[in-house]
Amino acid sequence: MSGETTNQQTQKPERTSPIWAVVAGREIGVKLRDRSFIIGSLMTLAILVGLIGLQAWLDSRTSSYDVVTSSPQAAALVERLVEDAPGIDEDVEITALTEDDDAAARAAVDDESADAWVTQDAEGIWTLVTRESAPDALRSVVETTVQAEVLARNADAAGTSVDELTAGTELAVRQLDGDEQLSELRDFLGFALAFMFYLASIIFGMTLAQSVTEEKQSRIVEMIAAAVPLRQLLAGKVIGNTALAVGQLTVYVAVGMLGLSLTDYGSFIPGLTGDLVWFLAFFLVGFLALACLWAVAGALASRNEDLQSTATPVTMLLLAVFLGSAFLEGRAETIGSFVPPLSAVAMPVRLINGEAQWWEAVVALGLLLALAAALVLVAERIYRRALMQSGGQLSMRQAWRLEE
Repeated sequence: MSGETTNQQTQKPERTSPIWAVVAGREIGVKLRDRSFIIGSLMTLAILVGLIGLQAWLDSRTSSYDVVTSSPQAAALVERLVEDAPGIDEDVEITALTEDDDAAARAAVDDESADAWVTQDAEGIWTLVTRESAPDALRSVVETTVQAEVLARNADAAGTSVDELTAGTELAVRQLDGDEQLSELRDFLGFALAFMFYLASIIFGMTLAQSVTEEKQSRIVEMIAAAVPLRQLLAGKVIGNTALAVGQLTVYVAVGMLGLSLTDYGSFIPGLTGDLVWFLAFFLVGFLALACLWAVAGALASRNEDLQSTATPVTMLLLAVFLGSAFLEGRAETIGSFVPPLSAVAMPVRLINGEAQWWEAVVALGLLLALAAALVLVAERIYRRALMQSGGQLSMRQAWRLEE
């Protein structure tokens, strides 16, 4: 008997996970087993990879055009076009074809055995004839060559040279900060990351709100509340969906950067890695704050039909964040990058554009964390009071005044 008592005393108590961790794990597990979520994620990833692959293919692709002529003068111009095209546009290649007369040249374009016909009328005006709309690249190369050819003839007729005639007319373009290609990449990434923040927040936030409403509508939440503190339930749902959103977005960003590294922008990607890490940090805190609001929207609704109404304020807030990050400029953008929740997108965009220092990001992230903490406290009170009410849709003010 004494040995049994000793054994019971030395036996260590079984460790159990916190309730919120169990709820979060359930949220993640259910989502990862959800067929529509898996298919949707894979399709989005496939589209992302496809777009990057298409861009890489377009960047490396050379456009070839067969240009036909029907006169010696036009043939001479097209021969020069063949030589000058790579210097004007490295992605354009011209092949010269000849026909005996205008009718044959026109027929060649019409039956698509040639892409274009270059001809000169009696007044000396050059014309580029195509079956449908002329490709911009071909039109630009032909126009540049025609201008150079005509200018050379006019200069010769005036007893001067092209160099003397065009002296001082060239415009040099110089960018003080970085280069043009890097600026294009920054603009693209800024918009893409802002859109990804908006889209991920809408998708995962609405999923969270629907989950809360469905449990309330089916009255399952009453059984859950008997065994689980509502604070722990809210924390688990918010943390689980935040982990899913951040994880999915991290995969998309990593795949996107890997794909861009295979394009002409590849040399700039290593220098932007730190800024992308900042974006993920801001997304984590920003989504955590917004997830509380989505949970409140779900708790205020008694049916799925009510959810669109209760979720409208959150949706409008997200739209304002997206539009603000896209259209604010100058001083307004700088101020907005410190104002949460706009700072969740505006500050990473400024970092990517090279307009913000690391300490500014730290300050903005701290302010965003403060907002997240305040929203957690407010949302927790409204969530606990609204979740157990089934008498119809509630407003935030009504839920705030309810007794527990």
